[in-house]
Amino acid sequence: MNIKNVVVIGSGTMGSGIAAQLCNADIPVILLDLKTEISEKAKKKIFESRPPLLIDKSKIDNIKVGNIEDNFDLVGKADWIVEAVVERIDIKHNLYEKISKARKPDSIISSNTSTIPLKVLSEKMSEKDKKDFCITHFFNPVRYMGLLEIVSETSNDLNKINFLKNFCEDSLGKGVIICKDTPGFLGNRVGVYAMQVAMTEAIKMNLSIEEADAVFGRPMGIPKTGVFGLYDLIGIDLMADVLKSFLKELPSSDVFHEVAQEIPLVKNLIETGYTGRKGKGGFYRMNKKDGKKILEAINLITREYSPSKKIDLNLDEKIDLKELVLRNDKYGKYAWSVVSKIILYASSLIPNVTKDYNNIDEAMRLGFNWTKGPFEMLEELGVKFFVEKDNKLKANEFIKNLYNKKTESFYGKRQNYTNLETLGKVKQLAKIDKDNASAITYQYKDYKIVEFNTKANTLDYKSMDALKKASDKNLIIINEGMQFSAGVNLNYVMEFAKEKNWKAIEKFIYHFQMTCKQLKYSNNLVISAPSGLALGGGFEVLVQSDYVVAHTNIVTGLVETIVGLIPAGGGTTNMLYRWTQTQEAKKDPDFAPQKVFDIIGYGKTASSPIEAKPYKFLLEKDKSIMNRNKLLSVSQDLINEKKVGYKPPQQPTFNLSGDQVRGKMHQTLEKLFQEKKILEHGMEVGKKLAFVLSGGNTNINKELSEDDMYALELDAFVKLIEMEKTQARIKHTLSTGKPLVN
Repeated sequence: MNIKNVVVIGSGTMGSGIAAQLCNADIPVILLDLKTEISEKAKKKIFESRPPLLIDKSKIDNIKVGNIEDNFDLVGKADWIVEAVVERIDIKHNLYEKISKARKPDSIISSNTSTIPLKVLSEKMSEKDKKDFCITHFFNPVRYMGLLEIVSETSNDLNKINFLKNFCEDSLGKGVIICKDTPGFLGNRVGVYAMQVAMTEAIKMNLSIEEADAVFGRPMGIPKTGVFGLYDLIGIDLMADVLKSFLKELPSSDVFHEVAQEIPLVKNLIETGYTGRKGKGGFYRMNKKDGKKILEAINLITREYSPSKKIDLNLDEKIDLKELVLRNDKYGKYAWSVVSKIILYASSLIPNVTKDYNNIDEAMRLGFNWTKGPFEMLEELGVKFFVEKDNKLKANEFIKNLYNKKTESFYGKRQNYTNLETLGKVKQLAKIDKDNASAITYQYKDYKIVEFNTKANTLDYKSMDALKKASDKNLIIINEGMQFSAGVNLNYVMEFAKEKNWKAIEKFIYHFQMTCKQLKYSNNLVISAPSGLALGGGFEVLVQSDYVVAHTNIVTGLVETIVGLIPAGGGTTNMLYRWTQTQEAKKDPDFAPQKVFDIIGYGKTASSPIEAKPYKFLLEKDKSIMNRNKLLSVSQDLINEKKVGYKPPQQPTFNLSGDQVRGKMHQTLEKLFQEKKILEHGMEVGKKLAFVLSGGNTNINKELSEDDMYALELDAFVKLIEMEKTQARIKHTLSTGKPLVN
């Protein structure tokens, strides 16, 4: 069979997200709801969504809309019918009855439910319909969250389930885990429990919500939203409904009941309209004071809001979980209480919920963006340490068996849910060089892999050292973390700026330039395989690689002007060269400098490979991959295809008109200044960028080398970082995450 047409019934958040991802895969989809105008509004929301649900807005044409009264006959043409309506079993049962009469033989029916068991959903179906019916539990937002749980029973046609798994993996780019029909399946069963433990323990231990989020966040390998921030993001009212479902479905003996009881503060927040970000606020809210927006946090005891405080845990850049739980302060005690309970709960689910503990870890990675799952946490802490640290801890059978066997290294293979050769699997087989604190190098087969290893994979001197050394062989630059690289580590640069050590900054940027040149002109292939953010310095690594194999969910571009700098790791020069190769540039020598001035000056970014190509952030030779797990294997294939007879590119030269084109750029800046779209420092940054892109003190008859352009980049960068207003921009961005206009 094949899936060529899909009908999605229900155009709410999840139905729209599923429809959008089908569009991204070029699968024609019909979106049905109670009334056509509801589906039309959903289609408009998909088109306008931020962050964008579509990798290319033109793909919206793959969606047709209709209503379940007038257009239900379209179900009969679908190879797959996805139900994503409200979580009411009576409505679902009525809908399934209609689908059963309308669908074509052998079509697949699935529900996107996150709470209702498969056996309850299918209880009124015929045996034939049950064979073709399963749960396909996508995570929100569908484009960006990797996890898809397919829930099946023994009554299912297993060939059809495996076909659907392969289709969703290959075409929709999902990490697909087959689950048993148990409450919450895998991801939500452990993820929601973890959230509730983090919340209830914070209340019990009298921590502020900022303190709890600071610990139950990056230090534990969990996204920085923490627990209270995540509650606000999901919706406090929605979380309350999820908990009610768990309490209904789980036996009273399950310890989930201990953490899922109604919390008076949460009840009060919902009743007063504080349902999270979609409402008036939640545990956090934005408030205006003296015309300025201020983030406020609620006090868990008094229920009053006050300005949110940043919590400094005094942790090293490299976070050690054992070190965190051994701290003899409230943060260490809180971390241990939460981590130990999560590990115990997850391990108690083996083998009844899943025989593969590995799948629980992968569900947490793919569905909740954890960097490590409960069992990886257990192996990192050590089974002996875990059992003996706390004599009050009651180990379950899984933990006892490991402990009695004196097993410290028990984990085995990773990512068993997929047959693809992923980075996670290769890392267990490769020869590893961990000497570099900012990047790990793996030797595998006849090539090397470099994986950045800092917060948001920002780049510093050591990152570039790792790249430089690894370019002695064919090289793939790829990360398992959420981001490829958010750019140069500005904290690292600002440490030198505080001491007015401009020479150290100049040395670092020069080292960055020379490393990227080494990648570009080495006798070996260099392939970058980005996912997530590839901004600033991260993009400069991409633009000087031979090929880019990009996940569809990249965000890329040069954003340095936002913090008062210009790209100086070769980004400005290489973007200029790419635009000089266009037909327009061959007719007009000022076309390319002005085009790049516009792209870099506005800090333009692209949120997919399709969006990236018109800016020339990516080229036609680069590849776009829907499934992140394929980034490594496609990169490997490229190396094997291109390595024989490979020759590095020729170094470019530039003929730029100097004052002539710079004058045009200055006119643009003056207009922006008059319109108050930029202020004084914006003018200064723009002029420095214009000086570089115009070739400095040159004319159209003078030939400039790539090194000449790099020297202009470097000089402009150092002069800008010396300015107090640039430093103010950087400090503001680092502390607030938002740009400062000055």
